[in-house]
Amino acid sequence: MVPIRRFLARYVSAVILLACLICVLHQYLVGNPNFYQLDAYTGESEAFRSLSFGTAVSKLWEFAGKEGLDPYDVLAVYMITNGYSLEGTDLYLSLSTYKENYESLTAVKPVEFKKLRNAYETVLKDLKYFPVPENTDGQSPYVHYDNSWGAKRTYGGERHHEGTDVMADNNERGYFPVVSMSDGTVEKIGWLEQGGWRIGIRAPGGAYLYYAHMHSYARQFEAGETVKAGQLLGYMGDSGYSTVEGTTGNFAVHLHVGIYLRTDHNEEQSVNPYWVLKFLEGRKLVSSY
Repeated sequence: MVPIRRFLARYVSAVILLACLICVLHQYLVGNPNFYQLDAYTGESEAFRSLSFGTAVSKLWEFAGKEGLDPYDVLAVYMITNGYSLEGTDLYLSLSTYKENYESLTAVKPVEFKKLRNAYETVLKDLKYFPVPENTDGQSPYVHYDNSWGAKRTYGGERHHEGTDVMADNNERGYFPVVSMSDGTVEKIGWLEQGGWRIGIRAPGGAYLYYAHMHSYARQFEAGETVKAGQLLGYMGDSGYSTVEGTTGNFAVHLHVGIYLRTDHNEEQSVNPYWVLKFLEGRKLVSSY
């Protein structure tokens, strides 16, 4: 009987200790709105969709590599604990602090955390190159872009901009080559009233990458065929904003880059490509044109 009593006493003590730990974690999460507000649909929130990484992604990737951590776990933890924005944040990267936050999140909200972490992975994992190569001479006109995601647009009715416009400094259609940012499968090709000559590519991880207002295609692409990261898709232009196929000149020459995810409630949910493109600036191909 004595061994049984000892076992029961230890069991009860362990249960009480676990209950106390859960209570402490719960109180911590309730007191931290960034943790508390994480739910199964945070990946559909405006905070997530803004992808306000700032310039921190490279730093987080370096930290993850150095410490042998999953980079998407690291990104998710730091985005959650910083209110889903790392812009202008002087990140203090501490392994002990990271582990504490990671363990708290995965203990209390494991499903919600995993879902958000996977959403960040879907956005970033397959991206390999900036969509416009740099000229080998280093002297030619290049491109620039601003954070215009969500800006007001009026063609076809009032709406919000769902991408980033990579502008041609020389405003010359057909000058700048456009390459695929990832491997993938062509899903959409041809004329679209708003997007003009466009191509939509589904990356292996599920993100839909949209390239619009092209001047021309590199060749005749077909829906269902595969492309490789860095493959030439065509040339930057100013096509679109018309039901008349081939219309150009309604705006300055640029490449509209869109990134879309499938979610529980949306077949195509746009996310902000701006900071993603900033990250990819460190991965430019070089070409002579």
